[in-house]
Amino acid sequence: MSSNSSPMIVTASIYALLVLIWATTPLAIVWSVEEVHPMWVLIIRYFGASLIALFLLKLMRDPLPLDETSLKSYVAGSLNLIGAQLFIYLAANYLTSGLMALIFGFSPLIAGLIGHVILKTQKLVALQWLGMAVAVAGLSYVFADSADSKINPIGIVLMLISMVSYISSIFWVKQINAPLSPMSQATGSLLVSALGSMLMLPFIWSHMPTEWPGMQTMIGFLFTMIMSSIVAMLCYFWLIRRLAASTVSLSNVMTPIIALVLGATLNHEHISAHAVAGIAVVMLGIVMYFWKDWQRQYFSKW
Repeated sequence: MSSNSSPMIVTASIYALLVLIWATTPLAIVWSVEEVHPMWVLIIRYFGASLIALFLLKLMRDPLPLDETSLKSYVAGSLNLIGAQLFIYLAANYLTSGLMALIFGFSPLIAGLIGHVILKTQKLVALQWLGMAVAVAGLSYVFADSADSKINPIGIVLMLISMVSYISSIFWVKQINAPLSPMSQATGSLLVSALGSMLMLPFIWSHMPTEWPGMQTMIGFLFTMIMSSIVAMLCYFWLIRRLAASTVSLSNVMTPIIALVLGATLNHEHISAHAVAGIAVVMLGIVMYFWKDWQRQYFSKW
């Protein structure tokens, strides 16, 4: 094996790990809220993840700046965490893990739409508009199968709010442009999210867990706290510095498919033939949306 192939193997392994974590997270969330109130799960997750992040920050000898710009960036980043995740956990009571992943796969399309219409930072071509239309049509076809699937309009609305929070956080952090390392940014955002989650305590105090949950719930909880909050974050920032954005965006095609398979296999979530056809149309729309970037990166060299 040549020395040049080693970095490629490492990058491919980290990429595969990130996709697997992102695909498994919706199922882990569904499991984690089966026996514990979703908001208590969220609070404990962020306090636990904050402690782990602080330990890693000290281990890596990264600073945690507390100047005004950094604090603004932490708050902006927390909108991705406590903001987006809050609504995802609430949606877990209304949707299957596979459909949650499928809906969240629309986030790059919504981000492009916001960049084009509101921020004027991105110009969408005809194929991207067509891809959006095809993806929405496919998703509508999936929702038309609600008689046989666990699809609830409340869950759809909650996931859409989550997507807007996630996308807004990305734009906000980018606009602030604080000179922070990925680990410092993530740790600060986790701390703000943990503190912000305490505002929910008066409303959920009566639902405080009084006994240890079952093994499946614990597995889901620990996975989201360690893998989804820490490991995935480090993988993402590592990859985004080494790969083109269009390459990282490939995960938006793979993640929902893997999530649907995991939900059906491990959580016995029903996927009808009607829903599978709609999912295929959604994936086609996402591929059409990203085709221009992939063509420019991969095929222009041929």
